[in-house]
Amino acid sequence: MRKMFIAGSIAISAMILLWGYYSPNALFWFLLVGPVIYMGVADMVQTRQSIRRNFPVAGRLRYVFEDLRPKIQQYFVESDTDGAPINRNERSVIYQRAKKQIDTVPFGTQLDVYAEGYEWITHSIAPKDFHKMNHSPRVKFGGSECKQPYDMSVLNVSAMSFGSLSKNAILALNAGAKIGGFAHNTGEGGLSPYHLEPGGDVIWQIGTGYFGARTEDGNFSDAAFQKNATRPNVKMIEIKLSQGAKPGHGGILPAAKNTAEIAAIRLVKAGTTVFSPPFHSAFSTPKELILFVKKLRELSGGKPVGFKLCVGRKSEFLSICKAMVQLNTYPDFITVDGGEGGTGAAPPEFTNFVGMPLLDALAFVDNALRGFGIRNEMKLIASGKILTGFHMVRAMALGADTCNCARAMMMALGCIQALECNKNTCPTGVATQDPYFMKGLVVEDKKVRVANYHKNTVESFVELIGAAGIDHPDKINRTHVYRRVFMNMVKTYEEIYPTIPEGCLLEGGDVPFDYEDYMKKSGAESFEVE
Repeated sequence: MRKMFIAGSIAISAMILLWGYYSPNALFWFLLVGPVIYMGVADMVQTRQSIRRNFPVAGRLRYVFEDLRPKIQQYFVESDTDGAPINRNERSVIYQRAKKQIDTVPFGTQLDVYAEGYEWITHSIAPKDFHKMNHSPRVKFGGSECKQPYDMSVLNVSAMSFGSLSKNAILALNAGAKIGGFAHNTGEGGLSPYHLEPGGDVIWQIGTGYFGARTEDGNFSDAAFQKNATRPNVKMIEIKLSQGAKPGHGGILPAAKNTAEIAAIRLVKAGTTVFSPPFHSAFSTPKELILFVKKLRELSGGKPVGFKLCVGRKSEFLSICKAMVQLNTYPDFITVDGGEGGTGAAPPEFTNFVGMPLLDALAFVDNALRGFGIRNEMKLIASGKILTGFHMVRAMALGADTCNCARAMMMALGCIQALECNKNTCPTGVATQDPYFMKGLVVEDKKVRVANYHKNTVESFVELIGAAGIDHPDKINRTHVYRRVFMNMVKTYEEIYPTIPEGCLLEGGDVPFDYEDYMKKSGAESFEVE
């Protein structure tokens, strides 16, 4: 499009000039066509709007239609044809916060407060003074075996790999994290130069393919891992067991996409098809998983190490808990991903019907750790459609210490949910490796928007808990959030997801009836207990 516009503009200008030599009407045509040429050139040189930069003149139509629709959208969940279901108002809030625009609304709530599923946080008659509160709360990650603990922001960039996202997108995310003082998860695609160059804090994710930490035959390599894990930018290491968008599903890197650059980052052979199996080869039992966590902590020089999972069989997570207790060794954190988590490409059945939703999973994991008396040994990270300050409150009420978000960060970069992630034709340059589209995403502009979104959303979160009379995130609990479960019935999260007693799942404890069957089917020696 860009090349066509330039070539067309030159051709038209030349024709007008040539015609002007013979015709007195040339000035009229120049005045008609000149503004279009001017707009096209202006679009190509501006850096704030990717669509206009990639699609000069024609791209302006998007913003025209955007201005024509009502400024305050109706609050409803969009259909899958419009992308991963996101409330239109929430999307507008993300854009406004990224651009530092006013994100207040007139006329009050547009929600149906009597509809099933409506949720709210209870406010206090004696709220805290927002201006005296800490506007950038942090949480210390690192257990008793950790030598290099990390103070992490309450909101961070969730896992998105280079290859799935463009290098410009990765650069902008990490540079934004550097500006805002928050962490950037690499995703399982390896630790690329674009995660390191800006200097932002990095959480290095290790998936089943062990990209960046593997031998030539695909097994885990101690030496390769240690080389990357000890880099100063890498603050924590996350072992990915599964992700919410496609739990239990391995990935494939087609040979055509396996460029020399990506191959060097992932430590694979260029031009070959690379498979990420759905399971790990470095461990196969609960105890082996926990020992693998301990091994990575030692190889990294004592940095916080944890694992990420989308909860499936409850008995399997309870097996991991039993292994922790028996070995008296614990991960420094667990990232709980919800089944509603996003991805650039996945089979629809996996996206829609596999994996426990985030709220249910968080409540279960927090309860399980409490039941084994080990909740204080590690932190919990919530990941799965975290978009707003209220989403953070809701996750923390169910046990999360911090939150990760991906799609909101993508929108801060300029993502418009064009649904081209899996086709390499993302018009905003976010989820593509095509240099033509990629150049529309200007790092210097978008890194500031990422930092703006983070800052404004965290401040919104702090203001919300202050309104509830809470002066620190760790004081949020399940009684602070209400949900309308029926037209005439409202319950707190504590009533919907009851907290179980400390230590009740330990040997000799009074096991809650709804845990009895799962406990019988769990064991530290194997994930498959009959």
